[in-house]
Amino acid sequence: MQEDEAESYRELTRDEVMFYDTDVGGVVHNLAYLRMIERCRTKLAGKLGFDLRRMAETQIYPVVVRTEIDYRQPGRLGDGIETQGRLEEWGKVRFWCNFEMRRSADDVLLVTCRQQLALVQMPAGKPQRLGALQQEMG
Repeated sequence: MQEDEAESYRELTRDEVMFYDTDVGGVVHNLAYLRMIERCRTKLAGKLGFDLRRMAETQIYPVVVRTEIDYRQPGRLGDGIETQGRLEEWGKVRFWCNFEMRRSADDVLLVTCRQQLALVQMPAGKPQRLGALQQEMG
């Protein structure tokens, strides 16, 4: 997969901040952001050929091996949050995805995140080369 091809894989998800997403001050808790990123990343994985049913059938899963996250501005109770995810880089055994989270009402950047993933065959936990996936995706 070429770098420009990787750029074409994008996903946008939308969430509304609920009570369970916030701390006592009504500010979004860091784990809530990660849950929203997980949702976006799961949808993005579907575009890469890893929809939920296919993963269950093949037992090959994209597994997060590294997360880098910057909390820039706080989200608050009732905010709409848009998470834009994109495939950044595709290597031989690992790939990177980037995420930006913005408040819908004013487009303020709340969070940036970068995650490195690897494909793993379960239950053995055996890493898989991405090249085979690339050929399969055609």
